[in-house]
Order: sequence, then C-alpha cells, then structure tokens
Amino acid sequence: MSRTKIGFNTKRQTLWGWILISPLCLGLTLWVAFPMGLSLYTSMTTWDMLSKAEFVGFQNYIKIFTEDELFLKSIKNTLYFTFLSVPLQMVVALCGALLLNSQVKGKGVFRTIFYLPSLIPLVVSSVMWLWLFNHQYGLINYFLNILGADRIQWIDSKEMVIPSLTIMNVWNIGNVIIIFLAGLQGIPNDLLEAVDIDGGRYYHKFRYVILPLLSPIILYNMIVNMIKCLQLFVEPYIMTNGGPVNSSLSFVLHIYNNAFKYGKMGLANAMAWILFILTMLISLIIFKTSNQWTFYEGDK
Repeated sequence: MSRTKIGFNTKRQTLWGWILISPLCLGLTLWVAFPMGLSLYTSMTTWDMLSKAEFVGFQNYIKIFTEDELFLKSIKNTLYFTFLSVPLQMVVALCGALLLNSQVKGKGVFRTIFYLPSLIPLVVSSVMWLWLFNHQYGLINYFLNILGADRIQWIDSKEMVIPSLTIMNVWNIGNVIIIFLAGLQGIPNDLLEAVDIDGGRYYHKFRYVILPLLSPIILYNMIVNMIKCLQLFVEPYIMTNGGPVNSSLSFVLHIYNNAFKYGKMGLANAMAWILFILTMLISLIIFKTSNQWTFYEGDK
C-alpha cells in the first residue's frame, strides 16, 4: 500500500513539474529553437522576404568566403574593436570598483555617477558622442584646442574611428563596475587583515588575495563583454554608417545591410551563423585557458 502511494505521489509530482515548466519550454521553443531552426534553413536559400525561398545548399556560405569583399573587412573591424575594448573595459572597471570600494565620503554619490551612463539608451548615447566627437564643434576638440593641441578627427579618420568607438564603449561600463564591486565586497576581511599582519602592502593584497578571488568574476565579465562587442551595431549604424571607407563596418552592420538594404536574407542568415560559430570558438578558447588563471573556492 505504501509503495503504491509513493509511486502515485512520484507520478503526480512529475506531472506537476512538467506543468510548471511548460511555459518556459513553450517560450524556448517559440522564441529560441524555432527562430534558430528557421534561420539555419533560410541560410541555405536565396530569399528576399517577398518571394518564395529557393534552396541552394551551402552556396551562401561559399559566396561569403569567395565573393563578398566586405566580409573579411567587417570581421577584422569587429575583432579589432573587441580585442581593444574588452581589456580596457576590464582594467578601467576594476580600477573604478576598487576606488568605489574604498572608505571615502559620498561614495554612494560616486557609485551613482559611475552607473548612470549604463542607464542611457545606446541610441541616445550614440547621438551624444557623435556631437562630442565632432571635428569642428565637438566638446573634446574644444578642450584640446584650449590646451594648445591639434584637433583630432575622431570618427572621420580611418585610423581613429575604432578607437573612438572604444572610448565610447569604455565610458559605458556601469554594469561591469557594479559586478566587480559586488565581488570585492564578498572578499573576507580576515584574508586582507592577514596580509597586514604579515607586513604586506596593498600590492600584496591585490596580487595574492583580491585578484585570485575576483578571477571568476573577471572571467564572467570578459565573456559577457566579448559577446557584446562582437555584436557591435548601434554605434556604427548611427554615428558612421560603417565609414569612413568601411573602416567601422562591423559584422552585424554588414549582416543588417545584406538583410534589409539589399534584400539578401538568406545570405544574411548565413553570416549570422558564422558570427555564432565565431563567438562560440572565442568563448571556448577563453574557457579552456581560464583554468590557468581562474581560482574557485575549494581549489588548492
């Protein structure tokens, strides 16, 4: 009798479990699995979103690597922006978090100031930085002129456009600082006091206590910001439209142009899958190498 009752309760719990997770499963199916499947299928077709899709196999992928002159250019621009922005974001955000974690008056106000840029929509901040970077009337060049320096063609120069977008990206690091700050506040004071007792200085605290305990958070921020940088779109779309001379043409902007300007949705979906594979490869490399510098609780 007891075994039958236990079996009945187990089946009922399983049924209720499936009922409770069914909205999540339905949402993942409708908004993730189905769009990805449709994107994969249409990446093997020629489709302009108006006429019927025609299956062409891997011709779109072959065409991207053999005929698309802007493919390598957009990949190069995106990787350049990513490998320039992510390390700078990590360093600046960590330094900002260390300053905000110190015992200073009005630190709540400073935390708010650091976090405010991340609340501004990208479209608004892009328009604002478009004015700041203006060669003739921009505020940055205005102060450079007061200091006696030459005006810089920030987004009008092929050499400076990606560094300019990087400066804008580093300015918007409020979320990264907050995550680092939460990690700093989770470090036990006993470990830091032990360094003081042993005669160590702040460098020893940072090198042997703070960095190792923050390494999982550094890994998380690195992965998240790397994915974000690889999906660069809004800034070049609004500020430069990929110029000058395609020097700020990001891969996502190139995908957008093929899909909605040229009506090549099949080709654009093939590019989107290439971006997905590229993101997975870089993430895998970071995860594989993270064992050498990431430390978790319980590690020797």
